[in-house]
Amino acid sequence: MNHAKCIITLLAACILTACNSFLEEHPDGSLTEEQAYNSIADLRNNAVLAVYNNIGGNQDSKGLQGTGRGVFDFNSLTTDEAIMPTRGGDWYDGGFWQTLFLHTWTPGTASMKDMWEYLYQVVITCNDGIERVNSFMATHNSDMQELISYEAELRAVRAMYYFYLMDLFGNIPLVTSTHLKTNDIQQSKRSEVFWFAVKELQGALPLLATQKSNIPGEYYGRITRPVAFFLLAKLAINAEVYTHDNWTTTPKPSGSTILFQHQAKSLNAWEYCKACCDSIEQYDYQLEPTFTTNFCPTNESSRENIFTIPMDPTLYSNWYTYFFRSRHYSHGAALGGGSENGTCATLDIIRAFHLNESNEDPRFYMTFYAGTVKENGKTVMDDDGKSPLIYYPMLVKLDLTGTTYEKTTGARLRKYANDPNANADGRACNNDIVLFRFADVLLMRAEALTRNGSDGSSDLNKVRSRVGLPAITANLDNIINERYLELAWEGWRRNDMVRFGIYGNPYTDRPQVPDEENGHTTVFPIPADLMLMHPSWTQNPGY
Repeated sequence: MNHAKCIITLLAACILTACNSFLEEHPDGSLTEEQAYNSIADLRNNAVLAVYNNIGGNQDSKGLQGTGRGVFDFNSLTTDEAIMPTRGGDWYDGGFWQTLFLHTWTPGTASMKDMWEYLYQVVITCNDGIERVNSFMATHNSDMQELISYEAELRAVRAMYYFYLMDLFGNIPLVTSTHLKTNDIQQSKRSEVFWFAVKELQGALPLLATQKSNIPGEYYGRITRPVAFFLLAKLAINAEVYTHDNWTTTPKPSGSTILFQHQAKSLNAWEYCKACCDSIEQYDYQLEPTFTTNFCPTNESSRENIFTIPMDPTLYSNWYTYFFRSRHYSHGAALGGGSENGTCATLDIIRAFHLNESNEDPRFYMTFYAGTVKENGKTVMDDDGKSPLIYYPMLVKLDLTGTTYEKTTGARLRKYANDPNANADGRACNNDIVLFRFADVLLMRAEALTRNGSDGSSDLNKVRSRVGLPAITANLDNIINERYLELAWEGWRRNDMVRFGIYGNPYTDRPQVPDEENGHTTVFPIPADLMLMHPSWTQNPGY
């Protein structure tokens, strides 16, 4: 039974708001508790599969990707890959977008609390599900192995959300029960949350299904074993960052001394990352011959995508808004829908792609629109209906108000192909949203090998050769540059920049290396309303 085809009643979603208890429950639905958890099938639908309704979304700050003012925007529009220019009366929004780009956010910055609340909503939903499963096991004579696997799956989902919370907010509350009182909730160090997520995933791994998650079927869009290995690899490659509890000081720990247990052996962070990547490869993931296959409307067949947010305008309520948000109004109209004329590529990433140079990266026009816009072989016309619509990538800056090309400056997102069968101006499309893919696995392994003193060139060049680029030597500069171009606008840039020490403030043409004065922005502050509710908590360093 496909979880996306179930009608789910979510009974125990706990929204963490400033005006309510941190763990106060707000039941939603008409089913009684007995009806919702009366059988294993009910438990599966309402305690396990219901959690996955939250991976995507169609409202601001909801979902891991696809919507605005949430995880994706805080991970991308704070970096050197994406920018939301002010275009006259458009996109100033009280200075919110400039705040992200300039790293001038504060504990009271808009949408930060909404993102926090969304992430913890899913954590608490997982906690509730785990408790429901354990209660059912204690009171029913049933197939325990199936129930144990459900508990493991919920623990893995919770660990994934703690990965995002710890990555974004640093020192956070580690909540594993729905029965705590507000005053009993305390912060944990970032390193403690890191090791919790590692151990939860390691414990869940042997109990998870081995099927691929990106293929329609029983485990479509769910955490299976390869997804958990990916998360462990991502935790390991960032171990130096996550075990450094005061990130505004130096030195940070060395990955060569951070030890993980794996198959009765102790491996350092780089060795463990490689082992996880090796395990993923055993599930027969491989690079698609064509880069764009991973983002097309029929990308469920991709052999490269590992974990996606399922999309189908007739089945799901999830949206992918970034194409809609980026393209010019006339561009949207030419595709039969609307648009918002907002986000575009930064000068930094345009230069990294070497646009219009002899060594132009072939992925540029697979990722962005630039120059004269054409769709279905026809030139798209500008607002006047007479002249071609032209995007000017090299003229972009934070405030375009009053400039000649105020509305048309900036290269626009192209990575996800337009779906002619989409609804909601293209936002409700069939292109599954890619969260994890095998190209990232190869690049993580190349980096882990390089950091550990070995040669990662083979993996690095597999990614490059797919698009016809020549082989190069794997060093850290080449690896971070390859990640910049291969994974552009996929939500990993902030994570990468922090790990490589280049997530600086303020931005000019290139970000500065963080120092003790501005390095605090490598994490976001605990939202101000939460600090007022919990006076015993300590705000993150630098805020």
